[in-house]
Amino acid sequence: QVQLVESGGGLVQPGGSLRLSCVASGNIFGINLMAWYRQAPGKQRELVATCSRDGSTNYADSVKGRFTISRDNAKNTVSLQMNSLKPEDTAVYYCQAMHLLQGYWGQGTQVTVSS
Repeated sequence: QVQLVESGGGLVQPGGSLRLSCVASGNIFGINLMAWYRQAPGKQRELVATCSRDGSTNYADSVKGRFTISRDNAKNTVSLQMNSLKPEDTAVYYCQAMHLLQGYWGQGTQVTVSS
C-alpha cells in the first residue's frame, strides 16, 4: 500500500506563485506514474500534470507554460511549481500515484487565488 501527503497550499494573490509537494511512503517500489489533479467546487476533477519515473512530463493546456511538475525518486516526492496564478486555478489539488495497476490518492491541499 502507498500513502500520499500533500502540502504547500494556501491563499495567494493573482499573479503570485505557490509550490505544492507530495511525499509518498509505504510500498514505494512499483510506483510508475505520478500526477497532480485538481477539483474546483461544482466541477469535475481534472488532470493537471503527470510525471513518469524517467522524468517525462505532460500538462493540461490550461496550465502549460505556467506550472512545472518535477519528481525526485530518491526522496519519493513530486512537486508542482505554480506561477502566474489565476483565480480559475482555485481548487483542491490532489496527488496521485500509480502503483502497479492500482491508483492511490492523497487527502488534497487547498489553493485559493484571490485579491
